[in-house]
Amino acid sequence: MDVMPPMPHRENTRPVRPLSAGVPVERRRKPRAQSTPDDRFFRYLVSNMRNAVLAFRRDGTIALMNDEAYRIFGLKKSDGDLGRTYADVLRERPAVIRVLSGAFELSHLPNRAELRLKDLDRVIGYTLSQVKDEAGAPIGAVMFFKDLTQVEQLEERERLRDRLASLGEMAAGIAHELKNPLAGIEVMAGLLRRQVPQVGDAQSLLADIIAEAKLANAIVVEMLEFVRPVRLQVERTDLAEVLHQSVTLAETKVPRRAVEVKMNLEADLPAIEVDQHQLCQVFTNLLANAFEALDGRGHITITASTATIEADPALAGMQEPTPTVVVDVEDDGPGVPAEAQDKIFDPFFTTKPQGSGLGLAIVRKIVDAHDGRIDVNSSAGRGTRFRVTIPVASASGWFK
Repeated sequence: MDVMPPMPHRENTRPVRPLSAGVPVERRRKPRAQSTPDDRFFRYLVSNMRNAVLAFRRDGTIALMNDEAYRIFGLKKSDGDLGRTYADVLRERPAVIRVLSGAFELSHLPNRAELRLKDLDRVIGYTLSQVKDEAGAPIGAVMFFKDLTQVEQLEERERLRDRLASLGEMAAGIAHELKNPLAGIEVMAGLLRRQVPQVGDAQSLLADIIAEAKLANAIVVEMLEFVRPVRLQVERTDLAEVLHQSVTLAETKVPRRAVEVKMNLEADLPAIEVDQHQLCQVFTNLLANAFEALDGRGHITITASTATIEADPALAGMQEPTPTVVVDVEDDGPGVPAEAQDKIFDPFFTTKPQGSGLGLAIVRKIVDAHDGRIDVNSSAGRGTRFRVTIPVASASGWFK
């Protein structure tokens, strides 16, 4: 049996080509781990948010607090605040500290809650949430909040209007029922006065009855005027003309005597879209009150200028600034007591012996109907200033 001789072992002399030869560089490299997002981007994002943000760690140290948070809390920003405890940074806002202190103790954190900062006269709406790691353990908390002061004021005005509407319906009915009997008393007292002999006591008593009946009737008329809804007949109006006319009408209500009235009107005041008759009533009442307070001597200065109300930062880009006119009626009379300043616009509040307490309430109602505002600044012995701010264009004109 022939056996084939073994094949001689032949070494492989072919050069081995390196694995890298001919392979693109991109394939040779190991895939790199995806880079983490830039922390600065998120800090810029949060710092430019329109809502306020305050984030803190489990130990209470602040990790982030944007500019809006400083503004709402009325605090001055400092770079050194990061890393300090919120109790230290917010020591002037104890109400906020109480809310934050419950971030890790409450089983259900508040969502869409409200907090009133009394010292700032500000209302904030907030949400408080925990920040948890991959294992679900809380490592911090964050508060998102927003200034709701303007919203709260609008809601309060709406609630006040609803209450006044209900009260108005009742008051209108009562006033209507009282008006006719009062008129009858006045007429009959006048007839009796002419028929009674010229007896001093009888004539004096009848004169008092007629005077009181007229006063009661005037109060009823003002009450009806107050409770009726304001219906504006808006037209383009010259403000200077309204102010001059108001001075003349105020003189027919209260003797002016030696009171000096000075007007400082800005040149080229724009025509405003208002109800001329009702706006004239506003300034007539303010001037009549000033004449009465000065009691025949003193000075009244009427100043009118233009101004602009900036849009709510939350509505930036959606709402344009509102052009307005600002009118100040200022006197150097005895002033309004501090305890009465918060009440002078309330219905039936008066410091006058024969006052109805409805004049300034009606003034405010008319100003509100024009989407304006009225403010008072006074101190005992230093006079009083009423400031009326009215939009140049009516509300219907803003959204055309």
